[in-house]
Amino acid sequence: MQEYLDLVQWVMDHGTRKPSRTGVDTLSCFGAFYRVDLTQGFPLLTTKRVNFNAVLRELLWYLSGEEHIRNLRRHTKIWDAWADDKGELETAYGRYWRRFPHADQASHAPISETGQTTAVIREVDQIGYVIAEIKRNPNSRRLVVSAWEPGNAQASRLPPCHYTFAFQVLDGKLNCHLTQRSGDIALGIPFNLACYATLTQMIAQECGLQLGQFAHTIIDAHIYIADPNSATAEYDHLRGLSEQLSRQPRPLPQLTIARKPFNQLTFEDFTLSGYDPHPPIAFKVAV
Repeated sequence: MQEYLDLVQWVMDHGTRKPSRTGVDTLSCFGAFYRVDLTQGFPLLTTKRVNFNAVLRELLWYLSGEEHIRNLRRHTKIWDAWADDKGELETAYGRYWRRFPHADQASHAPISETGQTTAVIREVDQIGYVIAEIKRNPNSRRLVVSAWEPGNAQASRLPPCHYTFAFQVLDGKLNCHLTQRSGDIALGIPFNLACYATLTQMIAQECGLQLGQFAHTIIDAHIYIADPNSATAEYDHLRGLSEQLSRQPRPLPQLTIARKPFNQLTFEDFTLSGYDPHPPIAFKVAV
């Protein structure tokens, strides 16, 4: 997919060396942006093989609203490094997508002994709201989902990277824009792109809309570039990304989703066809 290769090249050309919390330096750029036309095919990279099964398992785990990884772990271990010994995840995206805690200080809330109003916490299903609002008022400009809860983010081992996204309906098509505070170009971005393209297609189908565009803003877009003479050399991603730049993108696959209600969709309801990527390229994740 040329849009991704252009992003890789841009970060390589304009990035500045920067230390990171992982102990591995990065080439970092501010405010990277790209967009893809979802009508041209499902945007799963073809310049290397991407594990779509893991992408889909992760997305369905998000949509379950769970904040532990025991069910996800049966299929993929991509979140194991950030969960605690019990499998709990401080910042589980699905928890905030489906059960965002809202402190409601309405007049009916109980009064404490000090005379102060006690907030009543209720959980907000942001995904459910967006779907209902698109059906009710497709012209709405309030189709926003946030995974950023400030108190949680300040204490979490890994606060949400892709922390907010918004939808727009235009000419009968559903568009999605994702904002990401931190983006690992080699490993994370291909997963993020496939994940949100899948979610957009799910919601478009549920709401009777056609697919539009996916746009992605990455505030700190970075490539890991370890010193080859240090113990972190194995984390260097430049060689693998350069290999991708030398490869010719192939035709994009197609994703078909069973005609079922959104909340009833399961892993078996998704079919990826026509995926013919170049061979895999191994990148080691810096935790």
